[in-house]
Amino acid sequence: MNEQEAAIRIGEALGRLRRERGLSQAEAGARIGMTSQGWSLYEAGRRAGLFRPDMQKRLTSALDATPEDLMLLAEAAPSPIALPVVDGSSVQSKGRDFDPVASPKIRREHYRLDADDMGPWAFAGTIIEYEKDRPPRKGGGAVVQLRNGRLHLGLWQGSDDRGVVLANVDGIQTQFLWRDIVAVSAVTARLEPD
Repeated sequence: MNEQEAAIRIGEALGRLRRERGLSQAEAGARIGMTSQGWSLYEAGRRAGLFRPDMQKRLTSALDATPEDLMLLAEAAPSPIALPVVDGSSVQSKGRDFDPVASPKIRREHYRLDADDMGPWAFAGTIIEYEKDRPPRKGGGAVVQLRNGRLHLGLWQGSDDRGVVLANVDGIQTQFLWRDIVAVSAVTARLEPD
C-alpha cells in the first residue's frame, strides 16, 4: 500500500469514527478549533499531517477516541454491506452473474433555522442537514418532525416509553410525546448561510 492509499484509508477510518459518534464534520472540527473544511481534508486523506502522531491524537480526541482506535479501524478490512433479506424476485439470474438489489437511498433533508435559540451552535439562516429516520446520539443534533408538520431542532437527550427529550444549548429541555411524532432524525451537517 502506498502513502496515498494509506492516507485515504486513515481518512476513511476518521470519517467512520466521526459518524459513529453522530457528529458532523463541523461539530467534530469545532471541538478542536478547526473548520469543517479543514476536517473534511483530513477525512479525504489530503492533509500530510494525518500521519503525525500529535495530529492523530488531536483529531481522535475530538471524537473521544485514541490514535490506536483510528489505526485499528484503518487496518481492519472493510466491512461487507448488509443487504436486506428479500424474496427471490429481487434478483435475476444470468447464469453465474446476478443483478443485485438496489440499496436503499439515504434520505437527507434540509431545514433552515429561523431563530437564534440554538446559538452559538447554529443561528438563524443556518441550514441543518439531517438524515431521515437515522437515530441521533446522546448530545448530538436531532430533528423531531411532528404530526402538525412542524420541525423541532435540539440536542438529543434521550427517549423513553412516553416520548423523546431535546435540549437547547442552554440545557433547557423539551419533551415530545410519541403520539405527536412522525419522525426522529439525526443531524449530519450544519451548513453556514451564504
